[in-house]
Amino acid sequence: MITKPDKNVVRKKRHVRVRKNLFGTEQRPRLNVYRSNKHIYVQLIDDIKGVTLASASTKDNELKVEASGNVDAAKQVGELIAKRAQDKGYKSIVFDRGGYLYHGRVKALADAAREAGLEF
Repeated sequence: MITKPDKNVVRKKRHVRVRKNLFGTEQRPRLNVYRSNKHIYVQLIDDIKGVTLASASTKDNELKVEASGNVDAAKQVGELIAKRAQDKGYKSIVFDRGGYLYHGRVKALADAAREAGLEF
């Protein structure tokens, strides 16, 4: 009997392929996305120093979300990370979708961050 591979294992393989070509610098940090069933998390990362510059998630107290695992919550997180990035002086970033398909919550987050002023 042949079993299908775990979805997360396939996603991690895809993420490794994508990350070969993505690299965040001090001038242009990487915006990493992690999506769980209930929440969505984003981090602005400088890969040269290996530090997180800013982060946002649906668990933040600053956000008032009714349901945290939907597109509307992802849009709010995108706006929040764009605001936090611009407060620290970052306007241009590299978007790392984390191996997820560019669809649904990930796309909503990216579009909201673009509308809020981030360039990628």
